[in-house]
Amino acid sequence: MRKKWISALTTAAAMTLLLQPAFAHFGMLIPSDNMVMQADSRTVTLQLSFSHPFEMIGMELVKPKKFGVLANGRPEDLLSGLKPINVMARGGWAASYRIRRPGVYMFYMEPQPYWEPTEDVFIIHYTKTVVTAFGDDEGWDEEIGLKTEIVPLSKPYGLYAGNVFQGIVKLDGKPVPYAAVEIEYYNRDKKAVAPTDYMIAQTIRADRNAVFTYAAPKAGWWGFAALNEADFKLKLESGEEKAVELGAVLWVHFEPWR
Repeated sequence: MRKKWISALTTAAAMTLLLQPAFAHFGMLIPSDNMVMQADSRTVTLQLSFSHPFEMIGMELVKPKKFGVLANGRPEDLLSGLKPINVMARGGWAASYRIRRPGVYMFYMEPQPYWEPTEDVFIIHYTKTVVTAFGDDEGWDEEIGLKTEIVPLSKPYGLYAGNVFQGIVKLDGKPVPYAAVEIEYYNRDKKAVAPTDYMIAQTIRADRNAVFTYAAPKAGWWGFAALNEADFKLKLESGEEKAVELGAVLWVHFEPWR
């Protein structure tokens, strides 16, 4: 009788987990300023983490495999400048970057693969954000050349809450028709409240040309994560091969309308 009771509880718990909406993971790369003006500080600080941004639940981010910036078309390796910090009570990283000239600065990171046992998959989120400085904003729609990437079709800065943002999803440099794109708000002050768990992360599809469209309802940082399965697998320590989720993540800030 006891065994049947335990078995029933286990089954019920498993069914509850299956029926709950899955919470989205996001690679995060958040700058202290994404539009540097003449009167602003020339030093931009960047915070790197891996988390559930709406719920403000952090996960450990080991030192990324790559971290750099494409500054006015020129790549620069910034990995050695990373310093460990805590983000949402978990391990993350921080860096400082001095803006010396006008232009567009595309910061990006490639993390080490993250094993997620609840989804039975490795996760690699190629994450980027765009900073513009001193009035020169040519090249905001250029590609960095990441394994997978969201290429903006709208300027990824200078947007008001409610503006439409569009991007094209690419994998290995090619558009991905009908790619799934998860969208989540960085609930930094924990004031935003979702009516239900279904509203924590929203999911849309790109169209047949791999273009997605979204209008952010609130000012702040919004993450866009285009997800695709890799054409390769990675091994656990046991030697068992597992699928890999590749995420093209772009963080965009929307300004309040005043």
